Amino acid sequence: MLDLIKAELLQSGIHNSQFLSFNFEAMSNLHLCTAQALHKEVMQHAVNMKGKIYLFFDEIQEVEAWEKCMNSFRVELDCDIYITGSNAKLLSGDLATYLAGRYVEFIIYPFSYGEFMELYTSVFPDAGPGKCFQAYLITGGMPYLSNLRFAEEPSRQYLEDLYNSVVLKDIVKRNHVRDVDLLERIITYITANAGTPFSASSIMKFFKSEGRTVSTETILNYIRYCTDAYLFYQVKRQDLQGRQILAANEKYYIADHGIREAVFGGNMRDINLILENIVYMELLRRGYTITVGKSAEKEVDFVCEKKDQKLYVQVTYLLASEETVRREFGVYDTIRDNFPKYVVSMDEFDMSRNGIKHRNIRDFLLIEEWN
Repeated sequence: MLDLIKAELLQSGIHNSQFLSFNFEAMSNLHLCTAQALHKEVMQHAVNMKGKIYLFFDEIQEVEAWEKCMNSFRVELDCDIYITGSNAKLLSGDLATYLAGRYVEFIIYPFSYGEFMELYTSVFPDAGPGKCFQAYLITGGMPYLSNLRFAEEPSRQYLEDLYNSVVLKDIVKRNHVRDVDLLERIITYITANAGTPFSASSIMKFFKSEGRTVSTETILNYIRYCTDAYLFYQVKRQDLQGRQILAANEKYYIADHGIREAVFGGNMRDINLILENIVYMELLRRGYTITVGKSAEKEVDFVCEKKDQKLYVQVTYLLASEETVRREFGVYDTIRDNFPKYVVSMDEFDMSRNGIKHRNIRDFLLIEEWN
């Protein structure tokens, strides 16, 4: 991403002599991982640079007290600053207060189905939409897979390594997790139940049934570590009548369903959950704030809001019977507003009815504007 920004700046007339770049995962920069050391290094280079300076810092969270260093550069230099980091704490909570109103944040997600299809067909030109989507269900959207030409075994190994890196570096190391076995069990539980409402107490009862005593506080902390590392995303439930956010039984979705298949398997067995996961990530990618909608005894998978826009999305595998059709379309019976309402499935035929739009999931994911 930083390389793309540099290329755009070069095209606009900026000279690369105005760039100063650091990657803090490189051992050669280990001595710069404190605010004081980094500040000294940059200022020494800046003395000999002409014009506006463009500073690029990759994996900035590795630098202790990095935010103080960034604010100092803003005061002392004529510069633009670009930083990346792989941890949600980077620009949230207490750290955001140091930069409040002085930054623009871009969250980088795995590839959408549309982006995946573009790359997949560059490797397999004859692959049709069905073949592309089948590959996407198993492989997921991590960009590097195209370099492996989507070969099954190398792709699986890469995704496993990526998962282990997130768990060991972004979760275990950063949060000083002592009980790694418990963490892995919690991750396995959440992954197996992606898209299914549950609470910390239900996980506690599950472990108790296996003869292991774990406090809800520990479970909640471990789940938070996982969401901080962008492994999972939490979706709260909303009472559509009372407009209240409900306190219990949130849903969680995994950042990339390809990691789920590589590490845990079962994507095709749990295809209903995977389709839901894919749709959730697409909604998130497009900037919606998402909740699960509870209306009387029924639940809408996704209530999506962005500025003055709103839409509802219900996801299912197949509308295989009239009973299934009534159930999936029936979740909207008590919702009387005029915002768009969708039922999304793998069915090829349009089953829209009563103002509720039915779309094949491939088509839905490729629609530019839902209205």
